[in-house]
Amino acid sequence: MKVKFLVFLSFLAFSMLETYAQGVLKFTNAAHDFGAVVEGKMASHEFEFANTGNAPIVIANVTASCGCTTPFWTHEPVLPGKKGKITASYNSSGRPGAFNKSITVSSNAAVANMVLTIKGTVNPKPSATPEELAKSPVFQLQATGHNFGKLEKGQTATKSLAFTNTGKSDLSIKNISSSCGCVTFKTSKPVVKAGEKATLELRYSPRNLNQQNEIVTISTNDLNTPAQTVVLQANVVESLTQQSIVREQKPAVPFQ
Repeated sequence: MKVKFLVFLSFLAFSMLETYAQGVLKFTNAAHDFGAVVEGKMASHEFEFANTGNAPIVIANVTASCGCTTPFWTHEPVLPGKKGKITASYNSSGRPGAFNKSITVSSNAAVANMVLTIKGTVNPKPSATPEELAKSPVFQLQATGHNFGKLEKGQTATKSLAFTNTGKSDLSIKNISSSCGCVTFKTSKPVVKAGEKATLELRYSPRNLNQQNEIVTISTNDLNTPAQTVVLQANVVESLTQQSIVREQKPAVPFQ
Protein backbone atom coordinates (compact mmCIF):
# COMPACT_ATOMS: atom_id res chain seq x y z
CA MET A 1 0.00 0.00 0.00
CA LYS A 2 2.83 2.36 0.87
CA VAL A 3 4.56 1.67 -2.48
CA LYS A 4 1.35 2.43 -4.39
CA PHE A 5 0.96 5.70 -2.48
CA LEU A 6 4.54 6.75 -3.34
CA VAL A 7 3.97 5.89 -7.01
CA PHE A 8 0.79 7.99 -6.94
CA LEU A 9 2.66 10.95 -5.41
CA SER A 10 5.41 10.65 -8.04
CA PHE A 11 2.85 10.61 -10.82
CA LEU A 12 1.06 13.61 -9.32
CA ALA A 13 4.31 15.57 -9.03
CA PHE A 14 5.26 14.75 -12.63
CA SER A 15 1.82 15.82 -13.85
CA MET A 16 2.12 19.12 -11.97
CA LEU A 17 5.52 19.76 -13.52
CA GLU A 18 4.09 19.13 -16.99
CA THR A 19 1.14 21.40 -16.24
CA TYR A 20 3.34 24.31 -15.16
CA ALA A 21 6.03 23.87 -17.83
CA GLN A 22 5.83 27.03 -19.89
CA GLY A 23 8.14 29.38 -21.72
CA VAL A 24 8.55 32.98 -20.60
CA LEU A 25 9.34 35.62 -23.21
CA LYS A 26 11.53 38.38 -21.77
CA PHE A 27 12.70 41.26 -23.97
CA THR A 28 15.81 43.29 -23.16
CA ASN A 29 13.83 46.36 -24.24
CA ALA A 30 10.24 46.49 -25.51
CA ALA A 31 10.54 49.97 -27.03
CA HIS A 32 13.03 51.73 -29.29
CA ASP A 33 13.39 55.38 -30.26
CA PHE A 34 15.17 55.94 -33.58
CA GLY A 35 15.38 59.66 -32.95
CA ALA A 36 15.85 61.62 -36.19
CA VAL A 37 15.66 59.61 -39.40
CA VAL A 38 16.46 60.99 -42.85
CA GLU A 39 13.54 60.45 -45.22
CA GLY A 40 14.15 57.52 -47.55
CA LYS A 41 16.17 55.54 -45.03
CA MET A 42 15.04 52.09 -43.89
CA ALA A 43 15.31 52.34 -40.10
CA SER A 44 15.84 48.91 -38.50
CA HIS A 45 16.15 47.72 -34.90
CA GLU A 46 16.63 44.27 -33.38
CA PHE A 47 14.61 43.45 -30.27
CA GLU A 48 16.47 40.70 -28.41
CA PHE A 49 14.60 38.34 -26.11
CA ALA A 50 15.39 35.38 -23.86
CA ASN A 51 13.31 32.39 -22.85
CA THR A 52 13.46 32.50 -19.05
CA GLY A 53 10.85 29.78 -18.63
CA ASN A 54 11.09 25.99 -18.56
CA ALA A 55 9.59 25.04 -21.93
CA PRO A 56 10.44 25.91 -25.57
CA ILE A 57 8.87 29.04 -27.08
CA VAL A 58 7.59 29.16 -30.64
CA ILE A 59 6.68 32.55 -32.10
CA ALA A 60 3.58 31.97 -34.21
CA ASN A 61 3.34 35.41 -35.78
CA VAL A 62 4.53 39.01 -35.59
CA THR A 63 2.24 41.72 -36.95
CA ALA A 64 2.87 45.44 -37.35
CA SER A 65 0.30 48.20 -36.93
CA CYS A 66 0.94 49.44 -40.48
CA GLY A 67 2.35 48.28 -43.81
CA CYS A 68 5.27 50.71 -43.42
CA THR A 69 6.80 48.47 -40.74
CA THR A 70 8.22 45.08 -41.74
CA PRO A 71 8.95 42.53 -38.98
CA PHE A 72 11.27 39.52 -39.17
CA TRP A 73 11.74 37.03 -36.35
CA THR A 74 13.31 33.81 -35.13
CA HIS A 75 11.16 30.96 -36.49
CA GLU A 76 12.94 28.08 -34.75
CA PRO A 77 11.79 27.02 -31.24
CA VAL A 78 13.71 28.95 -28.57
CA LEU A 79 14.74 26.58 -25.79
CA PRO A 80 14.81 27.58 -22.09
CA GLY A 81 17.82 29.81 -21.43
CA LYS A 82 18.33 30.58 -25.13
CA LYS A 83 17.84 33.84 -27.01
CA GLY A 84 16.10 35.01 -30.17
CA LYS A 85 15.37 38.27 -31.91
CA ILE A 86 12.71 40.23 -33.72
CA THR A 87 13.76 42.83 -36.29
CA ALA A 88 11.45 45.76 -37.01
CA SER A 89 12.17 47.86 -40.12
CA TYR A 90 10.40 51.17 -40.76
CA ASN A 91 10.24 52.47 -44.34
CA SER A 92 10.53 56.26 -44.08
CA SER A 93 10.17 56.93 -47.82
CA GLY A 94 7.45 59.53 -48.37
CA ARG A 95 6.60 59.65 -44.64
CA PRO A 96 8.03 62.87 -43.14
CA GLY A 97 7.05 63.67 -39.55
CA ALA A 98 6.77 61.79 -36.27
CA PHE A 99 5.86 58.09 -36.16
CA ASN A 100 4.93 55.69 -33.36
CA LYS A 101 4.25 52.10 -34.42
CA SER A 102 3.45 48.89 -32.55
CA ILE A 103 4.49 45.31 -33.27
CA THR A 104 2.44 42.49 -31.71
CA VAL A 105 4.27 39.24 -30.93
CA SER A 106 2.09 36.11 -30.68
CA SER A 107 3.60 32.95 -29.18
CA ASN A 108 2.98 29.98 -26.89
CA ALA A 109 4.70 31.77 -23.98
CA ALA A 110 3.06 32.44 -20.62
CA VAL A 111 1.95 35.83 -22.00
CA ALA A 112 0.57 34.90 -25.41
CA ASN A 113 0.64 38.41 -26.91
CA MET A 114 3.26 41.06 -26.25
CA VAL A 115 3.57 44.51 -27.83
CA LEU A 116 6.80 46.19 -28.93
CA THR A 117 6.98 49.82 -30.05
CA ILE A 118 9.20 51.88 -32.32
CA LYS A 119 9.11 55.63 -32.74
CA GLY A 120 11.06 58.50 -34.20
CA THR A 121 10.84 61.54 -36.44
CA VAL A 122 11.45 61.48 -40.18
CA ASN A 123 13.16 64.63 -41.42
CA PRO A 124 12.21 65.53 -45.01
CA LYS A 125 15.09 64.94 -47.34
CA PRO A 126 16.32 67.97 -49.30
CA SER A 127 14.63 68.30 -52.67
CA ALA A 128 16.75 67.24 -55.62
CA THR A 129 17.78 69.97 -58.03
CA PRO A 130 16.57 69.87 -61.64
CA GLU A 131 20.10 68.91 -62.68
CA GLU A 132 20.14 65.97 -60.22
CA LEU A 133 16.72 64.80 -61.41
CA ALA A 134 17.86 64.93 -65.03
CA LYS A 135 20.91 62.79 -64.24
CA SER A 136 19.00 60.33 -62.03
CA PRO A 137 18.56 56.64 -62.86
CA VAL A 138 15.01 55.69 -63.84
CA PHE A 139 13.53 52.41 -62.60
CA GLN A 140 11.09 51.07 -65.20
CA LEU A 141 9.29 47.84 -64.30
CA GLN A 142 7.88 45.50 -66.93
CA ALA A 143 4.83 44.67 -64.76
CA THR A 144 3.37 45.96 -61.51
CA GLY A 145 1.50 42.85 -60.40
CA HIS A 146 1.28 39.06 -60.55
CA ASN A 147 -1.35 36.48 -59.61
CA PHE A 148 0.11 33.15 -58.41
CA GLY A 149 -3.30 31.43 -58.41
CA LYS A 150 -3.59 28.70 -55.76
CA LEU A 151 -0.75 28.34 -53.25
CA GLU A 152 -0.32 26.24 -50.13
CA LYS A 153 0.20 28.11 -46.87
CA GLY A 154 3.96 28.30 -46.25
CA GLN A 155 4.83 27.36 -49.84
CA THR A 156 7.41 29.62 -51.50
CA ALA A 157 6.48 30.91 -54.94
CA THR A 158 8.84 32.88 -57.16
CA LYS A 159 8.18 35.55 -59.75
CA SER A 160 10.85 37.28 -61.87
CA LEU A 161 10.08 40.79 -63.05
CA ALA A 162 12.12 42.40 -65.79
CA PHE A 163 13.12 46.05 -65.41
CA THR A 164 15.21 48.60 -67.27
CA ASN A 165 17.26 51.59 -66.19
CA THR A 166 16.13 54.24 -68.67
CA GLY A 167 17.95 57.01 -66.80
CA LYS A 168 21.42 58.48 -67.08
CA SER A 169 23.25 57.01 -64.06
CA ASP A 170 23.65 53.68 -62.20
CA LEU A 171 20.50 52.18 -60.67
CA SER A 172 20.39 50.08 -57.50
CA ILE A 173 17.51 48.55 -55.56
CA LYS A 174 17.92 49.54 -51.90
CA ASN A 175 15.25 47.43 -50.28
CA ILE A 176 11.77 45.96 -50.56
CA SER A 177 9.08 45.84 -47.88
CA SER A 178 5.66 44.23 -47.55
CA SER A 179 2.92 44.38 -44.94
CA CYS A 180 3.09 40.61 -44.41
CA GLY A 181 6.88 40.46 -44.05
CA CYS A 182 6.73 37.36 -46.25
CA VAL A 183 8.42 38.60 -49.43
CA THR A 184 12.17 38.48 -50.06
CA PHE A 185 14.10 39.42 -53.19
CA LYS A 186 17.28 39.23 -55.18
CA THR A 187 18.41 40.95 -58.36
CA SER A 188 20.34 39.60 -61.33
CA LYS A 189 22.71 42.60 -61.06
CA PRO A 190 23.57 44.62 -57.94
CA VAL A 191 24.07 47.73 -60.09
CA VAL A 192 22.26 48.33 -63.38
CA LYS A 193 23.94 50.84 -65.66
CA ALA A 194 22.06 53.36 -67.81
CA GLY A 195 20.26 51.61 -70.65
CA GLU A 196 20.76 48.12 -69.19
CA LYS A 197 18.11 45.52 -68.33
CA ALA A 198 17.95 43.19 -65.33
CA THR A 199 15.50 41.02 -63.38
CA LEU A 200 14.05 41.33 -59.92
CA GLU A 201 13.14 37.98 -58.32
CA LEU A 202 10.39 38.14 -55.69
CA ARG A 203 9.97 35.15 -53.36
CA TYR A 204 6.55 34.98 -51.70
CA SER A 205 5.78 32.68 -48.74
CA PRO A 206 2.15 33.32 -47.68
CA ARG A 207 1.23 32.85 -44.03
CA ASN A 208 -2.50 33.59 -44.12
CA LEU A 209 -5.30 31.65 -45.78
CA ASN A 210 -7.84 32.73 -48.44
CA GLN A 211 -7.40 35.47 -51.04
CA GLN A 212 -4.29 37.58 -50.40
CA ASN A 213 -3.24 40.86 -51.98
CA GLU A 214 0.26 41.73 -50.83
CA ILE A 215 1.53 45.21 -51.64
CA VAL A 216 5.31 45.12 -52.10
CA THR A 217 7.16 48.45 -51.99
CA ILE A 218 10.42 48.61 -53.95
CA SER A 219 12.85 51.35 -52.91
CA THR A 220 15.55 52.47 -55.36
CA ASN A 221 17.92 55.39 -55.90
CA ASP A 222 15.64 56.75 -58.64
CA LEU A 223 15.26 60.38 -57.50
CA ASN A 224 12.13 60.94 -59.57
CA THR A 225 10.24 57.92 -58.18
CA PRO A 226 12.17 56.48 -55.20
CA ALA A 227 9.44 53.95 -54.31
CA GLN A 228 7.27 51.81 -56.59
CA THR A 229 4.77 49.10 -55.69
CA VAL A 230 3.99 45.63 -57.00
CA VAL A 231 0.86 43.70 -56.00
CA LEU A 232 1.21 39.93 -55.47
CA GLN A 233 -2.06 37.98 -55.42
CA ALA A 234 -2.76 34.41 -54.39
CA ASN A 235 -5.58 32.17 -53.20
CA VAL A 236 -3.90 30.52 -50.19
CA VAL A 237 -5.16 27.11 -49.06
CA GLU A 238 -4.09 24.76 -46.30
CA SER A 239 -3.24 21.91 -48.66
CA LEU A 240 -3.50 21.53 -52.43
CA THR A 241 -3.49 17.73 -51.98
CA GLN A 242 -6.60 17.82 -49.78
CA GLN A 243 -8.38 20.07 -52.27
CA SER A 244 -7.55 17.62 -55.08
CA ILE A 245 -9.17 14.83 -53.04
CA VAL A 246 -12.30 16.94 -52.56
CA ARG A 247 -12.40 17.52 -56.29
CA GLU A 248 -12.23 13.78 -57.01
CA GLN A 249 -14.99 13.01 -54.50
CA LYS A 250 -17.30 15.68 -55.92
CA PRO A 251 -16.74 15.69 -59.71
CA ALA A 252 -19.87 17.80 -60.32
CA VAL A 253 -18.33 20.76 -58.48
CA PRO A 254 -15.71 22.65 -60.56
CA PHE A 255 -12.28 22.98 -58.94
CA GLN A 256 -11.44 26.67 -58.80
